[in-house]
Amino acid sequence: MDNLPLGFRFYPTEEELITFYLRNKLQGTRPDLDRVIPVLDIYEMDPWQLPQFAGELCRGNPEQWFFFTPRQAREARGGRPNRITSAGYWKVTGSPGYSYSSGNQIIGMKKTMVFYKGKAPSGKKTEWKMNEYRAILGDSTSSTSTATTLNPILRHEYSLCRLFVGSGCLRAFDRRPSGATDSGVGTSGSWEMATITHHQNPTKVEKSSSRKSLSSGGTGGDDSHPPQTGECADWPMTDDDLQALLEWGDLNWD
Repeated sequence: MDNLPLGFRFYPTEEELITFYLRNKLQGTRPDLDRVIPVLDIYEMDPWQLPQFAGELCRGNPEQWFFFTPRQAREARGGRPNRITSAGYWKVTGSPGYSYSSGNQIIGMKKTMVFYKGKAPSGKKTEWKMNEYRAILGDSTSSTSTATTLNPILRHEYSLCRLFVGSGCLRAFDRRPSGATDSGVGTSGSWEMATITHHQNPTKVEKSSSRKSLSSGGTGGDDSHPPQTGECADWPMTDDDLQALLEWGDLNWD
């Protein structure tokens, strides 16, 4: 993975995260995925400590990081998960919602959380956020039903967490790029296909805006502040750039 082209970003969709990465982790069929998304109890650390433990494709990424999180022992016994860290706590915002495939099938459940510094309930809100994904039991691709007729059962052995920093850069993370296919999601047997999907559609232009100043919202030291990434930009795509992206299959991924 050391020979990735300049500018490569690991930017999977929700569908790829759940149906490829999380499902393969739950089934134990792809141990090599731990190099991409490592197993880590994220609630044992504060969020600004987590990026250094990210997978090989996310190291140095200032925007988002992914982790497989095992179910806590107290949760397995029927209790509530402990989301308290040494510097604060994670708080669920809104109600959990279903995640859908591009074919409008339920593939999992998503919770969104925000990190607060201090003790509950008077902690100070920070810019650190997280999506927690759980897959449903069974093969969602074999059903044509939607949320109105299904009562899906969730698998709890592992959840997949996407840690990120709230910012002014708008990206439709939970929307598959137009024109992309499902050939790389859990069917080709190659995780490289899932990692590159975003780049196979280079004509899609991401809506962007200047990043607002990021702050942890707390009173701690500098390590409580999220990484700074400057501004988002829409770069023109040349023919040479396109050719470079299309030649990803020639790379040595070992």
